[in-house]
Amino acid sequence: MPTNTLRLGVNIDHVATIRNARGGRHPDPVQAALIAVQAGADGITAHLREDRRHIRDDDITQLKEQLTKPLNFEMAATREMVDIALKARPHAACIVPERRQEVTTEGGLDVVRQHNHLVPIIAELKAAGIRVSLFIAADEKQIETAAFVGAPVIEIHTGAWCEAVVDGHDTMAAIELERIRKGAARARSLGLEVHAGHGLNFETAETISALPEFVELNIGHFLVGEAIFTGLTDSIRAMRAAMDRGLARRPAV
Repeated sequence: MPTNTLRLGVNIDHVATIRNARGGRHPDPVQAALIAVQAGADGITAHLREDRRHIRDDDITQLKEQLTKPLNFEMAATREMVDIALKARPHAACIVPERRQEVTTEGGLDVVRQHNHLVPIIAELKAAGIRVSLFIAADEKQIETAAFVGAPVIEIHTGAWCEAVVDGHDTMAAIELERIRKGAARARSLGLEVHAGHGLNFETAETISALPEFVELNIGHFLVGEAIFTGLTDSIRAMRAAMDRGLARRPAV
């Protein structure tokens, strides 16, 4: 069923990236999270990677203690990360693929191939009261398998579409956007809650916000980069405004 509500999750990973480039405590990603909430974020996303390249364990602890909005814990499907999630008890856990040599998450989780591995992990997280989402491509088989393994939420990887838009590849952008649109519609028909993330900027966030199946966008790198020029508060408010413009174009429910 379409919806006319849309949440903004702000990913603070790359505030931690800047901090870790010099060591020490500045800039503090927890402070960034609190500023993001004050600026209008509906939740905070943080990815604790195996190599701790940006977010660290103590960041997760502090976020859970200080946030007044939901924490979305991005994690690989490993025993270590499951144990950390069970201890921290975030509002949500988004399971993502992770390769140590990648610069950022390069694609969606292969739920079809990892079906047997994911089923007990999803069940364990859900039993602890953690909302589970799977970060996947807008592929019909992946979406259907996500529903089959018991994940109530998917987050569609928007990276290929966003790159095509930025690079001016209009034909490819149109193909990718249609793939996302069809995938989101299929997910909603299966009863899944649909989120989107990766590579979104003001333009692409406004476009995808007009699609009625989406209830949440998770955006980080662009907002942190934009904050260098305008400040974090203004970058988040501008993103919220872009999303609201898209939301206003949705069909009436």
